[in-house]
Amino acid sequence: MQSRMITKERKQELIGGYRRHDGDSGSPEVQVAVLTARINELTEHMRTHPKDYAGRRGLLGMVSRRRRLLDYLKTVDLDRYLDMLRRLEIRK
Repeated sequence: MQSRMITKERKQELIGGYRRHDGDSGSPEVQVAVLTARINELTEHMRTHPKDYAGRRGLLGMVSRRRRLLDYLKTVDLDRYLDMLRRLEIRK
């Protein structure tokens, strides 16, 4: 397994912590939490491998996807959006 991937156990832990109801694995909150974990892993990788251009492109794609999900969450429910920012410590 590559070091840039999150483990199955870590992913289940994130899903359990951010799901809205039992069986929820696709809500915006869960998707943002999993993407944030992957982004953090890949950011560490990019610090040690600055010339990994394919990795950088993947990182930018994940950041864009997370941004779109957060924008959607902001329009649907501002309280859920602010809660996600606070819990994931994405913003200052």
